[in-house]
Parts: sequence; structure tokens; C-alpha cells
Amino acid sequence: MQQRIGKLTTADGAIVAYASVGSGRPLLYVSGWLSHLELSWELPEERALYEGLAEGCRLVRYDRLGCGLSAPTDRPPSLECELEQVATLAAALGPEPFDLMGVSLGAPVAAAWAAAHPETVRRLVLYGGWATGSAIASPEVRDGVLGLVESHWGLGSDVLTDIFAPDAPAGSRAAFGRYQRASSDAATARSLLELSYRLDVSGVLAGVRAPTLVVHREHDRAAPVAQAAALADGIAGAQLIVLPGRSHLPWAGDRHALVTTVRRFLGLRASRTGAGRLTARQAEVAALVSAGCTNREIGERLGIDERSAEGHVERIRLRLGFRSRAQIAAWYAAAHDRAAD
Repeated sequence: MQQRIGKLTTADGAIVAYASVGSGRPLLYVSGWLSHLELSWELPEERALYEGLAEGCRLVRYDRLGCGLSAPTDRPPSLECELEQVATLAAALGPEPFDLMGVSLGAPVAAAWAAAHPETVRRLVLYGGWATGSAIASPEVRDGVLGLVESHWGLGSDVLTDIFAPDAPAGSRAAFGRYQRASSDAATARSLLELSYRLDVSGVLAGVRAPTLVVHREHDRAAPVAQAAALADGIAGAQLIVLPGRSHLPWAGDRHALVTTVRRFLGLRASRTGAGRLTARQAEVAALVSAGCTNREIGERLGIDERSAEGHVERIRLRLGFRSRAQIAAWYAAAHDRAAD
């Protein structure tokens, strides 16, 4: 898949950059704290998340003002400003109701939009979110993190990466740290993080009319699962699903479980992430991993060097959203069994 970048103008003349991928019914994705449309697409794990969500629909993401490819702004972050940006994207999507997914900071924003404009939202997904921002960390922790971001932006983003994605491989953690620093300056990062702590949408949740799925990882270190329960309790008929894991970032950890859960709720077919998404050579490597071969043995069997075999295994792992060879082997065996039935 290839994403397409475009730009829209808000009611007050600010430029908001957006990216779309796939085709079909729109799924508007409201991102978390910081974003960068181009750099996020270059991170294999994050791109795999978006590609998994976009199969069979049109996934639309945007950089909020002050971040990534969108214009800088002198306006202090606020819920009103966030909703104005959602309104700009919603108008561009057309008159039909669309699916809406909010992640982290985007979750309370998406919930507030769905409550204020119920006629525009077909289905609502809230991942890693909260109803009351002041409840996600103690005052001491909030002040400490805000101070780090403001005065030591490089260090601050590394600390937050450790909170957001404790299970991510070292290379991914380092890349995400650089990605954060490239997404905004220190002042914008601090202001948006402060908004995260300040937002309280508990009083508007009853206005949400769309069928709603609240998804959270059980041991999320950035937002307690109790806040997911608060979101679900406040929205009539909302479904709460708690997935195993510690990572707050949706692409870190068991990405496949999250994508499968969201797609099922949105009425989309199961993602083709798997054999249909592997190259012919990767499928061969996956079969040999399942057979218990080492990288050296894979290289010998396929006539490639050990380092190339290792690279193939790593790309398979990233594409399937797995953390180990054992998961690749178990997945291949299960897929092979299903194909034989």
C-alpha cells in the first residue's frame, strides 16, 4: 500500500496535513500526543498497523496543528482547537457517516466529537484513552514529565518512549525517540502533553450514540485501564475489551490482536496479514522457521548467507506483528493446518 498526502485548510485558515491509504468506507484516525505522517509511515511496525487497519476501507490520518507536516500554530492547545481540526477532516470526507478511531490523546477527542456530532459517526473505536486526564498520573509525575519535556526534550522523549513502549525492541525504541523529536518542538510537545492531562470528557460521554468499542492493554503504563473502564461506563452500550500487554502505543506489542479486534468491530473482513502478505521467499523462510531451522540452516537450504536469512526472519516478524521466532512457527503451523482443512 502507498499513502497519499494532502492538505486542508481549517475555518481559521490553518493548514492541516492528512494522509489516506486504502479505499472504501472512511475510517478517520485521530492520533495520540505527537505524529508525523511521513516518518510514521517509515517505521515498519507503525506502517504495518495502518496497513492492517486500511484493508477494505479508506484510512485517513492527520497531523494535528504544530506537529509533523501540519502548520505551526500560535493557538494554545484546547479541546475546541482539536475538534475544529476533526471538523475540517470530517467535511472533506463527505456527508455520509464515517468510522472514527481515537488513540491515546485522540480517544477523548474522538469521544467528544462523537457526542457533539452523533449524526457523523457510524462506529467509534477508542484505544488507550481516558475520560479524565488528571487521573492518568499523579501531580508529581505530571510535573516531572512536563519539566523533562520542556527543558531536556531529547531526554524527555526517551523517558516517554520507555513509558509508551516498554516491550519494543531497542532499534524501534531508538527510532521512535528520534521520531518524537522530529514531530514537534519542545514547547509544542509540552503543551500537547499538558492538554492530555487537562482534558476531561466524562461529562459528555452520555451524548455518544454510535456503537462504541473501547480497547486497552491490561498493563498500559501511560494510561491506567481504569480509565478505559470509565470511558466504557460513560457510553451507553459500549463494549470494553482489555488485551494483554504493557505498551501504550498501538503498533507496539501484539499489534495483530488489536487490528483483528478493531476490524471485527467495524465489520471488516479479517486482515490478510499473514501468508497473503508475505513474499514468496518470506513464506519459504517462515516454513523453515516452523520446521525448527536455525538462520544458518535456512541459509544453507535456500542458498543465501546467514545474515540474509536473519534479515528475512526479522522482516517476517515485523510484518506479522510478532516478537519471537516461536510465534512465527506457531502462526505458520496454524495457518498450514487451516489451509489443509
